[in-house]
Amino acid sequence: MPTPANADPSAARIDAHPRVIALILAIVIFMEHVDSSALGTALPAMARDFGVAPLRLSVVLTAYLLSLAIFIPVSGIIADRLGSRTVFRFAIVLFTTGSIMCSLATDLWVLVLARIIQGMGGAMMVPVGRLVLMRSVTKSEFVAMMGWVLVPAMIGPVVGPLIGGFLVDFYNWRWIFYVNVPLGLLGIVLSTLFVPQIKSETKRKFDILGSVLSGLCLASLLFVLDSVRGANVPFILVALASLLCIGTGWAYWRHAMKHPWPVLDLRLLEIRSMYVACTAGLLFRMSFGAFPFLLPLMLQLGFGVSALESGATTFVAALGSMLVKAAAKPVLQRVGYRNLLIWNGLLVVAYIVTTAFIRPEWPIVLIYAILLVGGSARALQFTAFGTLCYSDIPPEKSAAAIGLHSTMQQFSVTLGVATTAMVLGVITAIAGHDAPQLSDFTTAFLVVAAISLLAVPLTLSLDENAGAEFSGRKIAPRQTGDDEAQAEAEAAR
Repeated sequence: MPTPANADPSAARIDAHPRVIALILAIVIFMEHVDSSALGTALPAMARDFGVAPLRLSVVLTAYLLSLAIFIPVSGIIADRLGSRTVFRFAIVLFTTGSIMCSLATDLWVLVLARIIQGMGGAMMVPVGRLVLMRSVTKSEFVAMMGWVLVPAMIGPVVGPLIGGFLVDFYNWRWIFYVNVPLGLLGIVLSTLFVPQIKSETKRKFDILGSVLSGLCLASLLFVLDSVRGANVPFILVALASLLCIGTGWAYWRHAMKHPWPVLDLRLLEIRSMYVACTAGLLFRMSFGAFPFLLPLMLQLGFGVSALESGATTFVAALGSMLVKAAAKPVLQRVGYRNLLIWNGLLVVAYIVTTAFIRPEWPIVLIYAILLVGGSARALQFTAFGTLCYSDIPPEKSAAAIGLHSTMQQFSVTLGVATTAMVLGVITAIAGHDAPQLSDFTTAFLVVAAISLLAVPLTLSLDENAGAEFSGRKIAPRQTGDDEAQAEAEAAR
């Protein structure tokens, strides 16, 4: 196998076939996505069991996602020190153990604790697997290999809502977490057999201060959002949490600019492709994260359908996501990252606005068609942002780039759930409703659409040839001064 162009020169040679590694990574992502998408369908039933309002269950989603965002940055360092196979396998064990704890939870806060443990495992599973894959292929192969990862992994969100709806209606929501057990055992066996034990010869110093500051900043921000949503938290605590978020965020930025190996290397944002992928990608993924929370609730509380019917409808949007994944590379090769992110981004915004006005009396075929097309557009945008960020990263910065982007990716999804829950809670309270009504969901979806729209102008700063090495698109020649003058003269004639 040829030496990968983006391999870390300090890493050991990888003998496993990249497609085998991609398949193992797809299995663990599948497990994660089944869990999260099925859980969204089950939230109303879980709320009834725990005796809380459905919106309060957003903490079950955000606790997991926040745990991911906090622990992802350290996963690369741990893997470099202890070895990729050891960390990857332990992460699957931790995720599976957390799943069993979730199924046995007796109250809401025990469930939240179990979800945090799940998140710690998930924080190491996917980034470490992605790092191994990135070090085993050339740049031109990376998008294709990510297709091997993401197409099977997208089956998770497709079947997850159906599994969740079926288990809620005919058994119990606790069985959603038991689904992870056989998948976790399979992942443990395959990782033991096929994932290489890679250790970096360059020992980076663990950034304890940076980890504490970044974790406090993210946690306090989500606490503030959850409090605004209506959790009856004293104002003084909200104010103190806001000051803590601002203070630790500023302190971390100062720290990261000086530290040789910060836990989140913000200096990578000086690379234009990484900057756009992280900033515009954050705004887009907020809407991506809001959907698994908002759509099932709208269908069950606003439309009055069962959990299984809700899962069947959500299934269509996820199916559209899966179908388009294989077409990502040909589309990017033809139109390029910049054009795709601009025009497909506008299509995603139009899709969210249309979803806001869907009503129960609409023909089911029309609703399915909207969700299918919209799900495809969202998946194409997600893939473009997810690969653009690595297009101009130096080989020695690959681990740092994966840590930064993975953290931004997970935190943006977390922020999407928390922001949507906050907006929906505020709108419901202003309208004087005891529980969210269909009109409240319409307003919440419009807010999500506005957030996605903000991402489009940021993509305008991309160069026309951005990511060409990843997509395989032919680089457009740049005009020199003489060429531009000649072109102007021809235009004048």
